[in-house]
Amino acid sequence: MYLSSVELMTMVKSFAAKTKNWLERRPSRKNALLILVLVGTCMVIGDGILTPAISVLSAAGGIKVAHPDVSSKVVVVVAVLVLVCFFSMQHYGTDRVSWLFAPIVLLWFLLIGGIGIYNIWKYDKGVLRAFSPVYIYRYLKRGGKDRFTSLGGLMLCITGTEALFADLGHFPVLAVQIAFTVVVFPSLLLAYSGQAAYLMMNKDHVVDAFYRSIPDSIYWPVFVVATLAAIVASQATISATFSIIKQALALGCFPRVKVIHTSKNFLGQIYIPDINWILMILCIAVTAGFENQSQIGNAYGTAVVIVMLATTALMVLIMILVWHCHWLLVLLFTGLSLIVECTYFSSVLFKVNQGGWVPLVIAAAFLLIMYVWHYGTVKRYEFEVHSRVSMAWILGLGPSLGLVRVPGIGLVYTELARGVPRIFSHFITNLPAMHSAVVFVCVKYLPVYIVPEEERFLVKRIGPKNFHMFRCVARYGYKDLHKKDDDFEKKLFDSLFLFVRLESMMEGCSDSEEYSIYGMQTEKSRDALMSKNSKATTSDVDLTISSMDSIMPAKSPLSCRNSMTNSSRQAGNQTETDELEFLNRCRDAGVVHILGNTVVRASRESRFYKKIAVDYIYAFLRKICRENSAIFNVPHESLLNVGQIFYV
Repeated sequence: MYLSSVELMTMVKSFAAKTKNWLERRPSRKNALLILVLVGTCMVIGDGILTPAISVLSAAGGIKVAHPDVSSKVVVVVAVLVLVCFFSMQHYGTDRVSWLFAPIVLLWFLLIGGIGIYNIWKYDKGVLRAFSPVYIYRYLKRGGKDRFTSLGGLMLCITGTEALFADLGHFPVLAVQIAFTVVVFPSLLLAYSGQAAYLMMNKDHVVDAFYRSIPDSIYWPVFVVATLAAIVASQATISATFSIIKQALALGCFPRVKVIHTSKNFLGQIYIPDINWILMILCIAVTAGFENQSQIGNAYGTAVVIVMLATTALMVLIMILVWHCHWLLVLLFTGLSLIVECTYFSSVLFKVNQGGWVPLVIAAAFLLIMYVWHYGTVKRYEFEVHSRVSMAWILGLGPSLGLVRVPGIGLVYTELARGVPRIFSHFITNLPAMHSAVVFVCVKYLPVYIVPEEERFLVKRIGPKNFHMFRCVARYGYKDLHKKDDDFEKKLFDSLFLFVRLESMMEGCSDSEEYSIYGMQTEKSRDALMSKNSKATTSDVDLTISSMDSIMPAKSPLSCRNSMTNSSRQAGNQTETDELEFLNRCRDAGVVHILGNTVVRASRESRFYKKIAVDYIYAFLRKICRENSAIFNVPHESLLNVGQIFYV
């Protein structure tokens, strides 16, 4: 019996649907998946600490080979100085010096490949027989446990592949595949084979086999290129660390830190000052703290193999849920990958006490921070969403909102692009007065270079006109400057006045259509944003700016203007003039920036570990990370914080 392609695809999608339902059925499974992702993320961060340390220390080791009388402390000092200079230059970004990376890396691979050919030809051509898999079988069979544990050291031969995704953010996939197949892989095979041939005749040089196998005539040029290549390799891993932290930050899995985009052409080229200095301190501690380079190698191998295991597990889910691969193909991929990775993983376990514990400790610390932050952030956002104030409650208060309306405008900042936040009801419940005009401001940062000024603000009205309540969504690209001065207020009020004028023009032109319909101008604005920033994809745009947030109705002013009578036009103009004058008087009376500060606390019946996580760790992270006032650049002289406590 043969199945058609349609029937086969239906079976594959059914398998994917069952897998998805199984994962979503219980919160514990989704939580386990989150922990798996965070473990892989934390191991990549640990990799970003170990790679510069081992790369720079290996390059600096060439000094000791050339001058044996130099002590190991001098080598460590040189490596630390290089690391300090390396991390100090990160704020310039890789865009300015990246044109040097390709020539340096190409020259490096050509040199090690050429040196490998020279050593094979000079010392022992028989090492080429090692390409036969029979020899690895004989090697493991004769050596026992010691030979098996040496596989952990072999992980250093394939390190760097875990940082390929950082390069994929800057180069096409095909370019990476061609470069790896044509240049990288053959050069590495020749280099390692050449070192093996050299060791066949110089067995006592096993510690510094690479530098000792270099011909004397080109030793120092190779040393310079090796140092530059180590810096480039470290840069790739640091870039990967910045990228993965930025993604975790966007998903609410990392405390708020300042992200600086250093390139106009590449969205992925970023710089995170706080993380940069933390990585530098940890790199220096690892470089100076370990007794020898082999212990750093053990730590490095442990981090890499755990990253590979986590990647394989997540790749299985992608093959099932995204690519809809047949389960036989998934099973084949999983089996082959786990055979190799579990073999190496079991070997590195024997070296946990020899340096392999370092990435585990680093990853555990970052995992604790990220998981606690994600838990607290999710709970706080769920509280704000579920406790939004209904429009019926607002209407029930009447035009005065049940309070004295004092002169001035209150700008209420919120993360919600829809609805009235709870802090507003909390504010007016505890204070006897409210400003004459209220604007709910939601600042959104889009993954585009810039947002044109004419498309910066999306305004809509909340409630009847006599309430004088508005919503404004301010959109910024990653290179837009959100300055701490009157410029933001001026542009916001200009957009607000424009909205009032457009609304007055549209009165009487639509029966049931509200001014929140996503009209043609807003649609064109979004298309213009995406066309001007082709590096961003449609899925990256903040979907909270939807049909409920627009300054233009569906019908054009021209078609409606023809249907307006002279009397209605005069009445609309009078209403427009009155409200504009009212808003101007309110602005002249003063503008107050109101920020919500929701404090998350563990309930009394919570267990002790939850209280420690929420009341101490999450509270400490909230205290040291960037505050909302810093993110929104709110002037402190007109800032008002509204606090509320939420128990979980």
